[in-house]
Amino acid sequence: MMKKSIAVLGLGKYGRSLAENLYLMGADVLAVDSDEKVVNDFSGKCTSVVQANMENEEEVVALGLKNMDIVVSCTGTNIAAAIMSVAVAKEQGVPLIVAKASTDRTASILRKIGVDKILDPEGEGGMRSARILLSSSFKDFWEIDDNLYVVELKVREEWIGKTLIELQLRKNHMMNVVALKAEGKKWRFGNPEEPLRQDEVLLVAMEKKDLRKWQ
Repeated sequence: MMKKSIAVLGLGKYGRSLAENLYLMGADVLAVDSDEKVVNDFSGKCTSVVQANMENEEEVVALGLKNMDIVVSCTGTNIAAAIMSVAVAKEQGVPLIVAKASTDRTASILRKIGVDKILDPEGEGGMRSARILLSSSFKDFWEIDDNLYVVELKVREEWIGKTLIELQLRKNHMMNVVALKAEGKKWRFGNPEEPLRQDEVLLVAMEKKDLRKWQ
């Protein structure tokens, strides 16, 4: 599966959490902020971290947003930076443009200039937002503690028709299958000798370090 390339613009508390979790889940992440100290502190926590003034059109253009699958504006109260970032991303043909908005007024302005989706930092943390943006494999997940997660994972194409015994997910992928369900059905304990179907979802437990493999 091709990795998604995502730019997170603005590294406040929410932007940092979003960028780090997107990277953890397997995305190629470009993180951008105007503050040199913030950029230096965040270095190494995603694919690349750069400093840029997002109110400056030339600096935003130089980021190469046209190469991204998703651009997320997390510039907080700096609406000028958000507008410039979104406008450039729109002009460069980015397929999905997302923005954080804490008020209805801000959300309305951003939608008018081309934002496809608004993220609500009050209603969802950076991790849940990351899951929403990288939903090709994850349907949902819950943090049990700092290290352990319970994840709804779509049955992969290469798993279809194979049994849990054949797949040996615990041995091969460090995940424990808790339950499974077909679309529109209730959760149930899986029969390890029953072949998996395309419409099924697995409920699995896995450690944080293994999440990145399952974008």
